Amino acid sequence: MSNVNKFIHAGAAAVAFCLALSGCSGNAQQASTVDGDWPNFGRDGSEQHYSPLTEITAKNVDQLRLAWHYELEPGFTVSTPIAAEGKVFTTTGHSRIRAFDATNGKLLWEYDAKVREIAQSALHMSWGNKGIAYWNQRVFVATTDGRVLALDANSGKPLWEQRQFELSELRNSNGPPRVFDGKVIVGHGGADISPIRGYVTAYDAMTGKLVWRFHTVPDDPSKPAENKAEEIMRPTWKGDWFGKGGGGTAWNAFSYDAELDLLYIGVGNGYPYNHRMRSPGGGDNLFLASIVAVKADTGDYVWHYQVCPAEQWDCTAVQDMTLATLSIEGKPRKVLMQAPKNGFFYVLDAASGKFISAEKFAKATWAERIDATTGRPIENPRIRYQDHKDLFEMWPGPQGAHSWLPQAFSPRTGFVYIPVIEMGALIGPPAPGVMDFTAGMGVTMIPDPELPGSRRSALLAWNPSTQQAAWNIELPGDWPGGVLATAGDLVFQGRIDGQLVAYDAQTGRQVWAFKTPSPIVATPISYSVSGRQYVTVLTGSGSQGGGILATGNAAFRTDYRLPRHVLTFAIGGTDQLPAFGMPPLIPPADPDFAFDMERVKQGGMAFAQHACLVCHGMNAIGGGAAPDLRYSPMIVDAAAFKAVVKDGALKLNGMPPSPYATDEDVESIRTYLRALAQQTAAQQAVNRR
Repeated sequence: MSNVNKFIHAGAAAVAFCLALSGCSGNAQQASTVDGDWPNFGRDGSEQHYSPLTEITAKNVDQLRLAWHYELEPGFTVSTPIAAEGKVFTTTGHSRIRAFDATNGKLLWEYDAKVREIAQSALHMSWGNKGIAYWNQRVFVATTDGRVLALDANSGKPLWEQRQFELSELRNSNGPPRVFDGKVIVGHGGADISPIRGYVTAYDAMTGKLVWRFHTVPDDPSKPAENKAEEIMRPTWKGDWFGKGGGGTAWNAFSYDAELDLLYIGVGNGYPYNHRMRSPGGGDNLFLASIVAVKADTGDYVWHYQVCPAEQWDCTAVQDMTLATLSIEGKPRKVLMQAPKNGFFYVLDAASGKFISAEKFAKATWAERIDATTGRPIENPRIRYQDHKDLFEMWPGPQGAHSWLPQAFSPRTGFVYIPVIEMGALIGPPAPGVMDFTAGMGVTMIPDPELPGSRRSALLAWNPSTQQAAWNIELPGDWPGGVLATAGDLVFQGRIDGQLVAYDAQTGRQVWAFKTPSPIVATPISYSVSGRQYVTVLTGSGSQGGGILATGNAAFRTDYRLPRHVLTFAIGGTDQLPAFGMPPLIPPADPDFAFDMERVKQGGMAFAQHACLVCHGMNAIGGGAAPDLRYSPMIVDAAAFKAVVKDGALKLNGMPPSPYATDEDVESIRTYLRALAQQTAAQQAVNRR
């Protein structure tokens, strides 16, 4: 991820958070992309998540029907499919790749990368792939355990494999690879738990040979600087920092402009979060929380822009970067647009990185505004929490006003469609004497407190030329799905309540919907085969919105084992999903449970210390990323629970062992979960009266 957030529970602190203009158009990046195909995560290098197809429009979308479906196993399905050469390719769970006939859903082949067998670190068992890529008869995947694979698109046979990092390293790779100009671009995560030195790697798509590697934080200051990027970064890291501070992982967002020969890298947070601990002498700490442009052929530095100088709040710029041509002051200008975590929408010159404009698209209290002259934020003075003794509200929280789920841009309307999260956090200095799984981060942060107006989400149509909202739609829950825009003047988005919805791109009016048993968080795509347009999406919950940040979605059924599907729609489709009866959620019978408040508190703390909450949810409220343990029969069997939690009995199911947990920790966690199950059963009984 890299959003391993922070938590306080059971009284114990767990530390670590164009108005349509005639001059608006999409860039001509990746001119070789076939109009009917969707080969990359965002379709092409512009990352617009925009389809130029026009068969499905607001006028005939009422005739859109299910064309085919495929039932998937439980597991991570918040991933974007790709489509090329008449096939749809998907990734689910821990790099299980499938190829389907795009017209009828026939399974052509499948490949299991065996991540669960190979992984050694719990970090390698994280969320699974968010996407894959296609180029020249090949499908590319970056596994969480550090491998980059090329598969034959016709057979699924591996063609080459490279290891990006060793199994012993505290890194993971779950973002989608991209293929631009014959190079596979991959990054990695891990900056939330270790002072690693982030980097981005380019491999030759045909041979797998490493072409270049770009580091996002500096190397040992006692060694000579090796390149221009190193010379720029070094003066911004001060004091005795090397080996103690780092981060800067680029695990999600990459864009590409072929005409400028520029690759754009979205860089993440630093480790530890506390700036004074990470860089005792101060400094902006480049290239943390930055957009960096490099030469696509060589990886050489060209320009950068930092959205959060001296970041210390899990502020990242790993959200998608949309490239387009806008009319700026009456003239067409190539721009890069990003809505990062910090709540400001940025428009930058794509060639130079020069700041053009930025305005708030969501509630943001950490800064008043972005200075138009310097491009730097005018911060809320209190946001530098080290000099304060108490907790205070910060908006947005560490989950961001926009997470990694992508926005879309329509050259026809000139609007960017953003899946917005409205969630605040409580933040303050580190609590003395508190130790937990992120104690070294140097901050106390409650990422999901009860705050007025929090735990909400919306689909926002934003005019980047005027920096104003065009329309805004309130969504259920607080984990909004990724967005697809089409030349048929439609915007598609899934919702936590199981609806796939189409909106009129100009007005936001809902024009179509399809209900499924499971949440839809993944981003839809649209492609054509033999002149027929299709829309495909995967269903099911996952990632941090299905784990640590699931509380705001508790009113909706997001169960881990609800049926998950690949769904494909077309005008005049004739398929139907099988009937499904929603099973009741009932905590296991536990007549021998004896409540022990002190043990429950210890269990709540251990649940945080060992990062159980990351997948299983805050207060063990599951959101579909993993089983909801309040309803698990495993919690009433001490031996079985220990075998799973400590010994890894379900490692092949994606549940990593926790060998550092003591037997007392394991039993305290089980007591905590049994207490929550009893509480849930009691509430259910009250609700039935």
